Amino acid sequence: MGTMQNPAHNIYIHVPYCMSKCNYCAFFSRACSAPDWGEYENKICGEIEFWADKLGRIDVPTIFFGGGTPSLMPVSTFEKIINTIRDNFNLLTEAEITLESNPGTLDEKELNDFRCAGMNRLSIGVQSLDDDKLRFLGRRHTAQDALDLIGAAQKMGLRVSADFIYGLPGDTEKSVIEMCDQINQIGLNHLSMYELTIEENTPFGKMNLDMPTNAEMAQMYVAIDNHIALPRYEVSNYCAPGHECRHNMNVWGGAPYIGIGNGAAGRIYMNNQWYDQLGNGARFEKISNSVRATEKIITGLRTVRGCQLTDDVKSVIDIEWVSNHPMLVNIHNNCISATKQGMLVLDDVILNLIR
Repeated sequence: MGTMQNPAHNIYIHVPYCMSKCNYCAFFSRACSAPDWGEYENKICGEIEFWADKLGRIDVPTIFFGGGTPSLMPVSTFEKIINTIRDNFNLLTEAEITLESNPGTLDEKELNDFRCAGMNRLSIGVQSLDDDKLRFLGRRHTAQDALDLIGAAQKMGLRVSADFIYGLPGDTEKSVIEMCDQINQIGLNHLSMYELTIEENTPFGKMNLDMPTNAEMAQMYVAIDNHIALPRYEVSNYCAPGHECRHNMNVWGGAPYIGIGNGAAGRIYMNNQWYDQLGNGARFEKISNSVRATEKIITGLRTVRGCQLTDDVKSVIDIEWVSNHPMLVNIHNNCISATKQGMLVLDDVILNLIR
């Protein structure tokens, strides 16, 4: 049994169900038109109780429902899960509670019901504002469906984020700038711009697509930085100041988090020891402080804020390499961060930075 000495943990809950699989998707999810939500909710609530038994009544600052398509779940299931967290942990009054969603899966009434049950941040998988591109990606909604959902959520006072994908076959720097101009008109305070990555064992992985080159992708990335109306705060994320996704910032900053549901991973800090939570509920094993420090560098350097230079982080960094590469990394306010140039070659920076 854990005690109150264990720190706050963020909670990620995986909802594996979708109406259909998109052509690019390599996430743990499955197309299922009628999931057994009763069985799902019992399993999730059982895992929450397991972790409460291990960690004690810890603080929970953020909950993130990811997927899959969490907006497919009945509001009653969402409510039961939130109440189980509240019964077993100290869910902070100002906690950020995010629900990932797809346009066309929520009407205004359902959206309001989720809001009344505690959801205060909606992340919408828009992907494109071009209906032809949406069809190519295997999306089931139209651009208008997406704009309608964004508008409804904004009207309700929810914090709204939207995801977009660029770097499709045929995309150019010019077409990406046009996409940015369209996005800027929506009035979002948070958005994510993801480069299309072709994964094996996806429909796109079997298609031999004529993808943009790495140099063209880099041009598009820079163009987005220059034309999106919001400042970038992480490799793929942009927001108005104060509208960062708190859940992701906590996780990228190295805070502990619990993964709930099949396919969810976590990093648990219990009785002064880090644990790797292995994808599913009760399986976890110790990890060393140096392994955890390396993870914190990898996630922290993705953010403009960078990674805090705590003792464990300092112990795995090659400080000489840092001082020899001021164009790629810098140290400021006891944080190490990548420069704009460093962000473009972040994988190489991390490989050289970690001893």
